This record gives sequence, C-alpha cells and structure tokens, in this order.
Amino acid sequence: MSLIAADIPLLSIKAQNQSLSAEIKEAACRVLDSGAYILGPENRAFDEEFAREIGSPFCLGVDSGTSALELALEAVGVGPGDEVIVPSFTFIATATAVSVLGAVPVFADVDETTLTLDPRSVENLIGPKTKAVVPVHLFGQPADMDPLLALARSKGLKVVEDCAQSHLAVYKGRVTGSLGELGAFSFYPTKNLGAAGDAGAVTVADADLRDRLLELRNCGRTIGATYHHARVGHNCRLDEIQAAILRVKLRHLARWTQSRRRIAALYHEGLRGLPLRLPPLGGNDTRPVFHLFTVRLERRDALAEHLRRSGVGCGVYYPIPVHLQPAYAGLKVRAALPVSERASREALSLPMFAELTDADVARVCAAVKAFLG
Repeated sequence: MSLIAADIPLLSIKAQNQSLSAEIKEAACRVLDSGAYILGPENRAFDEEFAREIGSPFCLGVDSGTSALELALEAVGVGPGDEVIVPSFTFIATATAVSVLGAVPVFADVDETTLTLDPRSVENLIGPKTKAVVPVHLFGQPADMDPLLALARSKGLKVVEDCAQSHLAVYKGRVTGSLGELGAFSFYPTKNLGAAGDAGAVTVADADLRDRLLELRNCGRTIGATYHHARVGHNCRLDEIQAAILRVKLRHLARWTQSRRRIAALYHEGLRGLPLRLPPLGGNDTRPVFHLFTVRLERRDALAEHLRRSGVGCGVYYPIPVHLQPAYAGLKVRAALPVSERASREALSLPMFAELTDADVARVCAAVKAFLG
C-alpha cells in the first residue's frame, strides 16, 4: 500500500472515531472496570450482533483478519500437501494463510470488471490436490459467487470467503460472509468496520465447524474445559476491549455503508465520460460497499503525482500481485494472470470514507478532470 498525505486524505480514521469518542471511551472503561478481559460478555454479545447483521447462524471474534483466514481454512481441513486456489490480485494474507498451514496457494486471475476471483480461471486450476477456494470480495465488490459455489460443490471443494473489505456487501440478496462454508472478516482500523487495533471474525453456518473453531482459537481447549485440550490449537482470541468498541461501531455500520454508496454514485456522476475505468455500482440485488473507490488507467502513476500536487490523497492497492512477490518467488505459477498484472499497474484508489463531503468529492473529480483534460 502506498499512501500520499493530502488536504483531502485517502481515508480518515480520526474523523469517524472523534464522532464516537464518548461512546468508545465508555465501552472501553466498562470493560476495564469489569475485570473480564478475555472471552467475556462483550465477545459473546458482539458475536451474536455481528452474526445477525451478516445473516449467518454463528460468528466467532478472533484477533485479526489474518487469523480468521487461517482458522477458517484449518477448520475445513486444509493442511500439508493440499492446494487452495486464491486470487493473485489481493493482499498477501490471502495466500500466506494457506502457506502457514503447509498447503500451497494456487494463483488464479481476477475478473476485468470487479477485480474479484474469475470463475473461469479457477476451473482451469482445479486438480487432485485442490481442497478449497478463497474468493476475495476486493475493495468491497462482491465476487461472482454463484458460479464459484456451483463449481466448488461439483468438485467437493470448500469455499472460504475473504470478507476483509466487504462488511455488509450484498451478492444477489445475501450478505457476503453467509455464502460459503465460512467467511473471514478483518476489523483492522482502516476497514469499513474498524477496531482500535487488530481484530477479526469468522462467520460460519455449520455447528460442528463452529465448535472446531471455538477450540482452534482458544489453544485447542475442549469447549467448557480449562486444561483439557482436544487438538493442537492457537491463541487467536478477540480482546474484550476490542469487542466492546466494535459493538459501538457496528450500530453505525449500515449508515456508514449508505454514505459510501452515495459517495461512489457521486464519483460516477462526476467522472462520467473520462478515459478511466470506474468500479461497478452494483445492480440486480448486488451492492458493493466501497471499502475503496478504485479507478484504473494506464497513466496511474502520473495521475497519482498530479493528485498529490493538488492536495488530494490517493493510494495504490496493490502494486505487486502476490504471484510476483519475493515471498513466492520459488512457487511455480500455473496459469497466465494478465488481468492481475495489468490491474497492479493501473489501479488507483481515490478518497473514500463515510465522512467525505460533497465538496470533497467535487474537488477530487475536478482534480482528475484537470489531469485528463
């Protein structure tokens, strides 16, 4: 990620937190005064409230979005020697969550329009060792889940949704995180629903998978036991203070989401007709949540420099596709990934956060228009 400081920032955590300062402080102090700091009432309440928002039977808070992915994959049986198909145009944690389990990430390409996992690319990569598929709802755009789910079911594969950027995004009437076997969420502070530090969650429909996750996130402890461990597990618990703060923010998430969608519509209106590709606004019961508003053009770097000089923030997500990262230099790439590589050269994210004003959006659009003539 590359951030450029400006009068209109790419994002603003402070603007959101300041408006909720009293509520957040009250929630944190409530936990401190309670003396219950680990897997207490705030965790239980947040799990129930977030599951209800997603439309999932169960939710388990964990310590980060990366842990959520790792635990979800481990819960469905991914382990040494297995292969998991992931997009290459994503944050690297989507792939490293596979690698830390001893499995192999197999990189697929993304769709030209949404930059989410391309089902046609996935189909060509399925082999005898394939165990799971991880669609990423990138930038808040829902992946095309129907063909991915149909393909996975026909091949006996598990689907773990990477929902790190898609809180309350809707795909054909269903909220992301309720479509596959499990959904992995991040509450990193910059996310649409952000904690005051690292935090995450896993949503799951199957009670047996839920119980497996309960044990895995808590040192492998048998549910209800203290020193009886059913399996080798991890310490991936969500802090009570983070759960309490997330409960405060969750009450405002729907309103913030509507604001992001309205800002995206303003961008579409203000940038219409210019020689750059805009992210889809959605339709047919599919509604993105615009974690980022990412445009594409060949002269990306020149536009970024122009915006910086104009006092407008912007960011490059992601300048290197995962299959070209040094961390995976020794891994054979099994298919051409032209869209992922092109997107890494063209994608530029414009300012997007719920507190942006209409005047801010107009100024951003004016700066882009000035560059494009």
